[in-house]
Amino acid sequence: MEAQGELFPDQWLDVLKASDADVSYFGGFLAREEADRAFAAAAREQYVQESITIHGRTHDVPRLTMWYSEDGSTYTYSGIAMQPRSFPPFVREMNARIARETGLYFNSVLINFYRDGNDKVGWHSDDEKELGDEIHIASVSLGIERVFRMRHRNDHSRVVDCTLGHGSLLVMRDPTQLHWEHCLPPRKRIAEPRYNLTFRTIRP
Repeated sequence: MEAQGELFPDQWLDVLKASDADVSYFGGFLAREEADRAFAAAAREQYVQESITIHGRTHDVPRLTMWYSEDGSTYTYSGIAMQPRSFPPFVREMNARIARETGLYFNSVLINFYRDGNDKVGWHSDDEKELGDEIHIASVSLGIERVFRMRHRNDHSRVVDCTLGHGSLLVMRDPTQLHWEHCLPPRKRIAEPRYNLTFRTIRP
């Protein structure tokens, strides 16, 4: 199944609806001019090249990242402890807009900077203990479109693809993270960059 949200810019599309998942997509969350301005603002931010150690070998994470939090919350995943920066204006405005559109409010955001199609993120769920028992994730995409892939944790034959366009919003509501994984596979032919703002709430 593949959701082509850009074909229906003014409406929500159900990407994955089941007893253990609730994922929806809004291809026209930002108008083109708004998305272009947000992309330019994201490009002015500073990003970090993190590294991860697996089986005794250290590798660069295949993308750049930066963590932001309204209340100074840190975030740890895959052994990487991220120190927060305060929300820049465009992130604060985006967060307020997401709240109006979805009824969800977030206090933190991780920006992933994919420099080209070689940058990627492997299979995982956003289920770290800091996110609490009820996890909602809102993901805004800026730049070149990329394929977002989901699979069921207990049945890897159940796969759902969604093409994330420039200015789109993908929302994964609870309990999706408990039962499904997601990834952004590499696309070698893509030379253009993409910024992905993944809003989440860190629990005290």
